[in-house]
Amino acid sequence: MKLLLHACCGPCSLEPVRILRAEGHDLAIHYANSNIAPAEEHARRLATLRAWADGEGLPVLEGPYDPATWEACAGRVGEAALSAVGGDVLRLATEEGAREARCRACYRLRLSETARTAAEQGFDGVGTTLSVSPYQFSDVIREELVRAAADAGVRAVFEDFRPFYDEAVRRSRALGMYRQNYCGCRFSQAEAEAERVARKKARAAERAAAAEARAAEQADAAAERAARKAERAAYDAKQARKRAVLKALREQRRGNGENE
Repeated sequence: MKLLLHACCGPCSLEPVRILRAEGHDLAIHYANSNIAPAEEHARRLATLRAWADGEGLPVLEGPYDPATWEACAGRVGEAALSAVGGDVLRLATEEGAREARCRACYRLRLSETARTAAEQGFDGVGTTLSVSPYQFSDVIREELVRAAADAGVRAVFEDFRPFYDEAVRRSRALGMYRQNYCGCRFSQAEAEAERVARKKARAAERAAAAEARAAEQADAAAERAARKAERAAYDAKQARKRAVLKALREQRRGNGENE
């Protein structure tokens, strides 16, 4: 079918495009990502996507960049979730269910925009590359894609592309594509940074523990060497005393013989 594929970035588009084309779909890409912050990041991801898509002969339709609308829906939900965990960004990133509502609101906004564009421009169906990432909520993406497609009167074409994530990473690196280190929104950027800091601290703690263990091993080895040295010194001193006694006895016997 003639399919409008929502894309979050270039690297995540590689495998979905390959697979959907192999299935016979006529594709165009829709870049609708008002969640991405800051604006320079949004532009950089779009430029990376366009450069690759041009080489593939893929048209790219650009949706409006409207961070204010995103903040009014997903941003508001995100702030509520952040307040619920006491402002703990790391907990928001790692606690099960803490960010799902925000991501659902974000998916809904972007996929609805793509589905409406698909209907307006004569596409038969709508899909998304979001499900290639193991860090996203695949079931929620499916639900929101189906809902958006139904509302717009087009078909939903959902596929779970997560099994192809590693290959997408390999290909994007081989192509020298810009690879972002956070999902896109300001919350995910803060979460990713908090996780990096936590990992850095954990690695530092591991290195410190390893250094302490090595120091303890070295101290034990030094103590063992010192104990052996002291034991040898005591043995040598004992033997020296024995030799001195024997010498004195020999000298005494010789002296006694001379006197006789």
